[in-house]
Amino acid sequence: MADAGDLYTSWRWTQDSHPGGVGVAPAAQVDDAVAALARALPDLTDPQGLHRSLTTGAFSGYESEHDLAQLLSRTFLPFGLARQLHELFTRGVRPHLRIQPSPRVAQVPWELIAPDAGLRLVDIADVSLLAPLSIVHSPGRPVRTWTDCHRLPVVAVLDPRVPGFRADSVLGSVLGRMAEDSPLSQRFATYTDDDRLLPAVDRPLDVFRREDVDRAWLGAALREGAGRLVYVGHVTAAAPESGQSEHAELHLACAADAVGFAEPTRAHRPLSAKDLLLGTHTLTEEPIRGADLWPIPSRVALIACESGGDLRFSEALGLVSAMIAGGAELVTASRWALPTDLAFQHIAGAAPHARPLQDAICSIDAAHELPDAVGALCAWQRDRVAAWRDERTIEHSPVLWAAFATVAVP
Repeated sequence: MADAGDLYTSWRWTQDSHPGGVGVAPAAQVDDAVAALARALPDLTDPQGLHRSLTTGAFSGYESEHDLAQLLSRTFLPFGLARQLHELFTRGVRPHLRIQPSPRVAQVPWELIAPDAGLRLVDIADVSLLAPLSIVHSPGRPVRTWTDCHRLPVVAVLDPRVPGFRADSVLGSVLGRMAEDSPLSQRFATYTDDDRLLPAVDRPLDVFRREDVDRAWLGAALREGAGRLVYVGHVTAAAPESGQSEHAELHLACAADAVGFAEPTRAHRPLSAKDLLLGTHTLTEEPIRGADLWPIPSRVALIACESGGDLRFSEALGLVSAMIAGGAELVTASRWALPTDLAFQHIAGAAPHARPLQDAICSIDAAHELPDAVGALCAWQRDRVAAWRDERTIEHSPVLWAAFATVAVP
């Protein structure tokens, strides 16, 4: 996709199995669709943004969300491509659609758009995003494949304690108090039993809310050899209009005196995409490359608010790009802010036992364990579409699960 006032989309089929094509969406139509989507998303810069998204926004009810999904499809899915996909669908063929969006439409949930009433794009195609080619083909980029790495440990940074911030503060706990029988605790207990989890813990609960999972620990764990990285916590980033995608930051348990490019906040210095890309260049007398300090494993899950936001920048050098530059071949991240389980319960009135965020983390983690992670993630989203269509209750709303996109190296 390319922005030139109007939005131009070109597509082609591998091995020329079908004719390719070009589509164009008028600028005014694109602006209207993007604005409608923005009104539906959780806006954490607005004190009422999350409340509005969960209670009155388009994602709060099935009919209003379906209307939005049809608007997005009419605007962004070229008719010629939609016809080809539908023809394959009627023959029982589900192709893999790889999308390289322009920055203006990077938050569009492609899987969710509705080419026809009751039919979503993920129903007729597996969907992933293409990693920026400038990153994929950058000189010296290491390559770590799942075939070679799938038996290596899982490095998990789960809701770390950020120095200087209480559990109920802006950088506090995203998971809340964990129980041994919670879905996420039981999920990571399987890695403990198989001796595949870093940090190595005696009890699964000990992997959450740790104070020692800082950048030094993360680097040491990754250098030991890892197949996957799972991060659940906070991400902050500059606004797209700033052009500073490299300022996206992971909030680990790093103290303010840690070496890095990000400015300290209270007793804490975040780990930025710039750190991952440049390492200690200009910061130490003997600089070390970021890819050497933090050798990124084959697969990465970044479960945090707008962790995949670098695709909204004209030059994508945020966390997803930094992970790919460091060796990852597949990264699942979020297009927008994520409501917590507590928000679903207290704001939207979800049942006390509902854990949409924990369930999403478990499903993403399980998919990353499989050879075809993209196919597994799309199968999960198809299941979520069906639950949303049938139950139409807020815990099944795509306001959470449609936020996740998978960026893959072709």
